[in-house]
Amino acid sequence: MTVSPERIQELLAAVPTELLIGGHWRPAASGKTLDVLNPATGEVLLSISDAGPQDAAAALDAAAAAQEAWASTAPRERGEILRRAFEAVTARAEDFALLMTLEMGKPLAEARGEVTYGAEFLRWFSEEAVRSFGRYSIAPDGKSRLLVTKKAVGPCLLITPWNFPLAMATRKIAPAVAAGCTMVLKPAALTPLTSQLFAAVLLEAGLPAGVLNVITTSTAGETTGDLIKDSRLRKLSFTGSTGVGQRLLADASHNVLRTSMELGGNAPFLVFEDADIDAAVAGAMIAKLRNMGEACTAANRFIVHESVAEEFSSKFAARIAELTTGPGIEDSTNVGPLIDEKSRQKVHELVSEAVSDGAVALTGGAPVAGEGYFYRPTVLTGVPEGARILAEEIFGPVAPIITFKDEAEAVRLANNTEYGLVAYVFTRDLNRGFRMGEKLETGMLGLNAGVVSNAAAPFGGVKQSGLGREGGLEGIEEYLYTQYIGIADPQA
Repeated sequence: MTVSPERIQELLAAVPTELLIGGHWRPAASGKTLDVLNPATGEVLLSISDAGPQDAAAALDAAAAAQEAWASTAPRERGEILRRAFEAVTARAEDFALLMTLEMGKPLAEARGEVTYGAEFLRWFSEEAVRSFGRYSIAPDGKSRLLVTKKAVGPCLLITPWNFPLAMATRKIAPAVAAGCTMVLKPAALTPLTSQLFAAVLLEAGLPAGVLNVITTSTAGETTGDLIKDSRLRKLSFTGSTGVGQRLLADASHNVLRTSMELGGNAPFLVFEDADIDAAVAGAMIAKLRNMGEACTAANRFIVHESVAEEFSSKFAARIAELTTGPGIEDSTNVGPLIDEKSRQKVHELVSEAVSDGAVALTGGAPVAGEGYFYRPTVLTGVPEGARILAEEIFGPVAPIITFKDEAEAVRLANNTEYGLVAYVFTRDLNRGFRMGEKLETGMLGLNAGVVSNAAAPFGGVKQSGLGREGGLEGIEEYLYTQYIGIADPQA
């Protein structure tokens, strides 16, 4: 069963199509618009305002003007706004899920999962808003008192990617709201509609004018470049590619901005000889195929012990071959389209090079003919160690498999990357699992699990996978700074 055209049009009619600045929806100063496409069909969903530098400046003006009052708002009030937003998003889960499927392509079942996951950041940080504790203590020499407090960093620029339109927004907005920071949000031009609807929900939940400002643009660097140079901006949070993150870090250095960077990944998926192979295959399906592989946490390299490689590969390929590729709004679909033709071409180029180098496609290995940007889910064996597909983030439904002889080689292969976001390890040996936690250069580790993301856990990586953490107890700290006040001895 597919979603009716009437249902789709009803939903799209409820999405704001202008920029949110100072609590008001308004068109871009230039009058320009950009088209948002459905990657399953290539058709235009909506045309929305295309912001320029003038609009970005107005958004920062609004955020700066609202900062003092917002930071002074009671933590409980900030938390209650987030709680109301959580309840509103949950109540409208089907709207958000369908909108994400339309603009991004993921199957509805996955989109519903993202709504649940994304909403959890609103609930989690609604509770953390009242727990930004400081401390009071006697100095070691007893001659003064030490008062340590936490204060809002100030206006933030939040830049989100296209692959998780709701969760990437809530993961940044929720802790900023909880900490008392105002924001300028720049969603990805490919998938801005979910952020537009979410911003409207936040206003309905009572978020004051100017606290959140939303500017979607087709010229990101030109539009936000001056904001990063503006001394009123105090923080930059970015999720996206490492290359763009490096440029933003360089720009942020001029004003020594606080930065949070969630960048690229090249996740290894290790299967040891003692692993439960069926459990490993089930974990691999989640770790690889979630979001069609278009996730920084997606398993990118399958590193399998040579004694179980044939069994794992054949069972994995058999499961992959059973999947149905098609539009996400169809109930039968397991794998939706990639985001655009450029992305599909890159995926196929990586697969073709690997096959030319000697790899064998057990299943898949080619684009799907017809409309939309579909690619057949693929399993490759016999991939040579130096293949480009093992070095680059694939961002597609392709699983290259290589083998190892012993634990030391597995660690070497896993760490042989400039990235370090997440790794997955399947083994029945708990001690080995702990050793992998100590030896693998990664910010997160899934031990006998194909998914690690959780609003209550710190999400982030090491090396060129980024800086800072989102979620967990650590998430709100990214939007706070520490102030120390030395007090004269009251007994003197």
